[in-house]
Amino acid sequence: MKAVFAAMLLLPAAAIAQSHDHSGHQVAMQQAAPTEGGQGAFAALAEIVALLAADPHTDWSKVDIGALRQHLQDMNELVLNVVVAERAVPGGLEMTISRQSPGAEAAWRMVPAHGPVVAAETGWNSKVQTEDDTLVWTVTSKEAEAQVRGLGFFGLMATGNHHSQHHLALARGQSMH
Repeated sequence: MKAVFAAMLLLPAAAIAQSHDHSGHQVAMQQAAPTEGGQGAFAALAEIVALLAADPHTDWSKVDIGALRQHLQDMNELVLNVVVAERAVPGGLEMTISRQSPGAEAAWRMVPAHGPVVAAETGWNSKVQTEDDTLVWTVTSKEAEAQVRGLGFFGLMATGNHHSQHHLALARGQSMH
């Protein structure tokens, strides 16, 4: 069986399907080529490493995979642990995070950088204020008030089509935003 399976890996799927009934083997073939590189953060790192390796212009002296890893850890802390108090305000939402909240340091690193990106990508008003013990992010839009409120803090943090490029820039040792 091992020899048959090994031979199958070398043949195109069409050639295998033309012989006799290999329905069990086809299932094995589909399982033989995983597409996920592991846990989400590891998969993101693997994807970026592959992109860097494929780019002949990568300046390896500037590559900083550790910075990307730290950012992915911050994303994890933010999504899984930060406690956010949300309050409806005219036109949108005010979100407050206490410095004592689990994951607050990640929020302090990410929200001030992400707020202006949300404004640039959506046209919404986005204002981030940080004090010693409180971070307040207010997002408003007369046209998209319900959407802003519906997204809430975590949806707003996920808003935008810049995340993959941001991760690649971090790994290349470039500015975060």
